Amino acid sequence: MANNPELSKKIAAMREGGKILGNLLKDLKNYVKPGMTGKEIDNWVRKEIIKRGAGVAYDMLDDDFPGAICISVNDELVHGAPKDELLEEGDKVSFDLDIYYKGYFTDSAFTMIVGEKGSPAVKKMISVTESAMWEGIEQVAPGAHIGDIGQAVEKILRAGRLGVIKNYIGHGIGKTMHEPPEVPNYGKKGHGYELKVGDTICIEPMSCLGKPANYIDKNDHWTVKMKDGSIGCHCEHTILVTENGYEVLTLPD
Repeated sequence: MANNPELSKKIAAMREGGKILGNLLKDLKNYVKPGMTGKEIDNWVRKEIIKRGAGVAYDMLDDDFPGAICISVNDELVHGAPKDELLEEGDKVSFDLDIYYKGYFTDSAFTMIVGEKGSPAVKKMISVTESAMWEGIEQVAPGAHIGDIGQAVEKILRAGRLGVIKNYIGHGIGKTMHEPPEVPNYGKKGHGYELKVGDTICIEPMSCLGKPANYIDKNDHWTVKMKDGSIGCHCEHTILVTENGYEVLTLPD
């Protein structure tokens, strides 16, 4: 990496941007309380992105997204448009955020329960989905295949008796928000793109308590909802492939 100035520039920028993003999401988790609205949270996030010296990535989409962060509540899986409805004690909410910093994007997501109370089944779903993400991350190294990641993620999700979402997947990231390769949450070991040093990818398992079928809400044309009304879950980190394995770029301090 030291012999490639462009790659070194990319990695330095994404390390800095990833740290900004990780710390922002850590602070967001502590900020969210019952009685807040999605739009209130979205306004806070927008101000925080700018205050921390980054750019609002969702403002840069070709199709206008109505917010600075995706907020998906209960049966909403991903791409949730911020709304005026109040978050209630025990609601599941997923936050998915891209930011832009020094010419590069980073991307991360987490799912939480609002307040102190929550369904044991939802708590378990969040825990299992996070475990699946980390098991996928553990597969990352030069020479590893995308299928290694997908197989590891799917195995954990199925062992936890969760629905495996297959029509929304992870991706490469860098100068644009979504780049090759695609990173599915299913796969076969030894198959697919072979990772190389300097690659940056997003690993983002999505699961649900019911069947994985989903649809896009016709009201806002963004929010993805579960067809059977079950609860959806999503978590994500941006990962750098290093000489010795991997580095998680979107962890907080």
